[in-house]
Amino acid sequence: MIENTSETIYPCPLSKGYGIPAQQAWILLKLFLGYRLTLASLFIVLFYTQKGSALINIHHSPLFTYSSQSYLVLSVISAVCIIWKLTRYTIQAQLLIVTDILILTLIMHAYGGVTSGMGILLAVSIASGGLLIGGRCAMFFAALASLAVLAEQLYADYMNSFEISSYSYVYTGMLGASFFTISLLSFVLAKRSEQMLQFADQQKQAISNLEELNQYIIQHLQSGIIITDQQQMILIANEAVLRLTNLVTLPTNLGDISEYLERGFQTWLTDNEQNLLVLHVLNQSDIHVRFMLLPTRYQVFYMVIIEDGSFYNQRLQQSKLASLGRLTASIAHEIRNPLSAINHAGQLLSESPDLLAQDVRLTHIIKANVSRVNHIIEDILQLSRRKDSRREKIELNSWLDHYLQNFTLEQALSASSFQLMTTAEPVFVFIDPNHLKQIMDNLCQNALKYGQPETGPITVQTVTLKQASCIDVIDNGAGVSRENLSHLFEPFFTTSTSGTGLGLYISKELAELNQAKLIYYVTVEQKSSFRLCLFNADYTLIEI
Repeated sequence: MIENTSETIYPCPLSKGYGIPAQQAWILLKLFLGYRLTLASLFIVLFYTQKGSALINIHHSPLFTYSSQSYLVLSVISAVCIIWKLTRYTIQAQLLIVTDILILTLIMHAYGGVTSGMGILLAVSIASGGLLIGGRCAMFFAALASLAVLAEQLYADYMNSFEISSYSYVYTGMLGASFFTISLLSFVLAKRSEQMLQFADQQKQAISNLEELNQYIIQHLQSGIIITDQQQMILIANEAVLRLTNLVTLPTNLGDISEYLERGFQTWLTDNEQNLLVLHVLNQSDIHVRFMLLPTRYQVFYMVIIEDGSFYNQRLQQSKLASLGRLTASIAHEIRNPLSAINHAGQLLSESPDLLAQDVRLTHIIKANVSRVNHIIEDILQLSRRKDSRREKIELNSWLDHYLQNFTLEQALSASSFQLMTTAEPVFVFIDPNHLKQIMDNLCQNALKYGQPETGPITVQTVTLKQASCIDVIDNGAGVSRENLSHLFEPFFTTSTSGTGLGLYISKELAELNQAKLIYYVTVEQKSSFRLCLFNADYTLIEI
């Protein structure tokens, strides 16, 4: 039994190169079976009706009766086998053609032999054999039909069944030649049809593969893609649309996403220059929307591209860092030269034995401030030397454990200075490990400096919020005052007399460069905490 309609059938064992799709093969076989049933029924109707018997001249009634009835019975049995697919296609097709040749030869003899014209029905069987089975088997059926017709003619001549004309053997030869010709033509046509079907199937498969590939690419894009018509009905949308718009189910039109988006689309239709807008989503960063025209041959569609604001921030950040890097590199170079001279002069002055105590104190002030300025220059140069993020997939819990072990050793701290709390399940994120280390260095050093570590350990924990993997660094300090909170991540802002004010600024820049987010908040226990939310390894955009 053949269930797979995409399977290729090789009906003729003598010619393995010929194959036709299974679905088409069974359809052709059913069509030929319908022809047989119609022909067998027509023979019986013509024989048993008064008007029909007057139209035909039967020389051997019993033979015609038995042959017609057998023809109909065998066709009905074949119908059962074909409809229910009780036998293999190859066996069923070959039985149909062979029985067709034999029974039609008997009917032709009952009609009066070759000169009756009934032999032309065998041509239909030969052509069907070429289409249904093909290959060398088609030539075999032509040879079998030719031999059957010749045997019938010899038998009729030997038995004097009816009057044999001098042209009967000529008709027999011409009929046999036509059988071979029809067989060859049907084979060629079937082969050509097979090649065309295979080519069409290959094209269909290629188109299907491209369609699946396009769907996969669209669904896995970080940007949201919406295809809509002029009535704003959404035809296609990927999963990123739901994620970025904070929806659970796919909306039916643009108005279901946002009324502002609907008005923006209508505005763009009247003025194509206004193809950009910004949407504000609750508890989520702003999303940027662009409209594009997608004209086709018969209809016009529109594409709405939705992107998270962090992507724009990342591009802006890279451009800003590149410009800032060139500027700071030149400034740092110009400052370091006179700074080195001041530092050297201060050292020479401090080595003088005739200095008063007040003057020695002044040299210490010079040395301390030179060191502070040099530290600021080093921090600024880090911005100019920074490269684009090279994100990797890391397991966050094990990475943090290894990091804290190294950090306590580098800072000569006891193991109890930090408390690590991780989730039970592994957490995988995408981030540049070097950037993550630099961010954690700044956060942990700030916690040691301002977080009163003497009152208790600093807590480093991993949490999962809305599928975002976050790191919390919680200290015991008094926290950031309300007036300083808005300036917390600004460059050169510091409340310390020895700080440069660049640590948190650099950390936030690095976070945005990796499409992560760094925020400050106060815990339920009124403790100061910095939260870094990272880009998940499944390419899900970070939300806080």
